[in-house]
Amino acid sequence: MTDAGVPDTGAAVYDSGSCRVGLVMGRQGPYLQLRPLGGGREWDANPAHVRPATRDEFLSAQLAEVNARSRHKGY
Repeated sequence: MTDAGVPDTGAAVYDSGSCRVGLVMGRQGPYLQLRPLGGGREWDANPAHVRPATRDEFLSAQLAEVNARSRHKGY
């Protein structure tokens, strides 16, 4: 976290507005730009609704990404 309470770029955070875990990619105006752990389309998040992801939230999001990739590969 920066001194202003904003997560650093690359930090894993939980966005309570979308109920998703993402990586901080930067800022766009008043919003944080977050990207899913496995890559994909970024979304805007209100910084007031973002907090550091817990270990369990981070691991759950990682597992969901791995499972999604395996389903798309036909395994």
